[in-house]
Amino acid sequence: MSGQHCRKRRLVIPGVLAVAAALVLAGPAKGQQPPSSQTPAAAGQTGPAGVDRARSLIREGRFLEALKVLRPVVERHPHQPDALFLVGLAGIEASGQPGVSDEVRDALLDAAIEALHAMLVQDPSLVRARLEMARAFFLKGKDSLARRHFEQVLAGDLPPAVVANVQRFLIRIRARKRWSVYFGAALAPDSNIGAASDERFIQIHVGGVPLSFRRDQEELTTSGLGLSLWTGGEYQHPLGERVRLRAGGDLSRREYAAARYDQTNLGLHAGPRWLVGARTDLSVLGSARRSLVHGSADYDALGGRFEARRRLTRRLSVTGHASWHDRRYRVNRNLDGPVRDLSLSGNWVATPTVRVDGALGYGAERPAFVRNRNTSRWVRVGVRKSLPKGFSLGASAQLRWTDYEGEWIPHTPPGEFREDRTRTLSASVHHRRFTLYGFSPELAVTSEARDTNAQLHDYRRNSAELRFVRQF
Repeated sequence: MSGQHCRKRRLVIPGVLAVAAALVLAGPAKGQQPPSSQTPAAAGQTGPAGVDRARSLIREGRFLEALKVLRPVVERHPHQPDALFLVGLAGIEASGQPGVSDEVRDALLDAAIEALHAMLVQDPSLVRARLEMARAFFLKGKDSLARRHFEQVLAGDLPPAVVANVQRFLIRIRARKRWSVYFGAALAPDSNIGAASDERFIQIHVGGVPLSFRRDQEELTTSGLGLSLWTGGEYQHPLGERVRLRAGGDLSRREYAAARYDQTNLGLHAGPRWLVGARTDLSVLGSARRSLVHGSADYDALGGRFEARRRLTRRLSVTGHASWHDRRYRVNRNLDGPVRDLSLSGNWVATPTVRVDGALGYGAERPAFVRNRNTSRWVRVGVRKSLPKGFSLGASAQLRWTDYEGEWIPHTPPGEFREDRTRTLSASVHHRRFTLYGFSPELAVTSEARDTNAQLHDYRRNSAELRFVRQF
């Protein structure tokens, strides 16, 4: 047996063995007949006949027996699509049988997810397998993952009855949402940690006369390998049939060997959420934020934000954000002042394997120091494609225009206000085949460049993140 084949087998077998262990603990579920000693599993049927027998048992509602028949089939033929699908279907149906304990139920659903995942790794266009995967996540209470797969299913060519059923699942997910938690970590090499200019010789304007200066080496760019960590969560407490009270927080930290670049961000928010109709959510939230640099507080911000989300069609949804915060610095008090942000984003699931997103935004900062007052506009577009054999590719591009109200003498000529143009390009590759506790590796690379008429404030920056993301 080749090493490649061994690696493939390990995709599914652990989940199937988990089912076997659960069956030993639980025995036959109520309403099902125990298998006789002459079942195909006992007789060693592991080819198509075993699949046919399992399909027949599933039609009869004998799901645990079907799983016992399928176990040797999958062990010998780990990429037999019919067998994998039947493992998923039988596991989901068996998990809902009367008399099944919570422990066995979870093992059955885990095995179903693992088998369906193996199918989607090989061919992510399999809509029926994705539908059953979404259903398994829904039954486990993994609503974020279930919703994402249901949304991808809706981009397929489906009968009206299936579309209506999926829509009902999405409505139930929306209504029952309570806890949501996320976390992640990444290695983050960066060619220009502080976003500094790499110009060795610059000209500054003194009395209208440009003078040349040579910058010291320590003033130029600094590269390094960072560690990025992020986590957050939220709870939604029901206040009525269509009203929820949201409360949550988030924390992110990035560390480098050069400690002066270490940064930590904390945030808290709370407020009501209204379920308006079947497709619209509205939230009004109070929020507080703190930013720390090198372990010391940099600024605090208090304010609020408004959020709205609407599903326009079965494939397209839009989200709007509006926020206002009063930002107060500990040292640079001339930067104190309000910050406003507006954005409108859209998410279009073009096909079950292609997702396109885009956004438009506007921001304004009004600090006490006039020359730092500015307005920004930005636009972003991205696409993500799931490929066969376990890989997903993503790409995005963003352009930002920032205009300042004051002169930036001596970095700009007298009478000329500062104007920045920043472009960001990103690409990512995600390896869905390899998983560790439900997470798989993703490599993202980013190239960012700012062009400005305020010399010493332009920069070039290349960075990357090797992170583990929730995979299915």
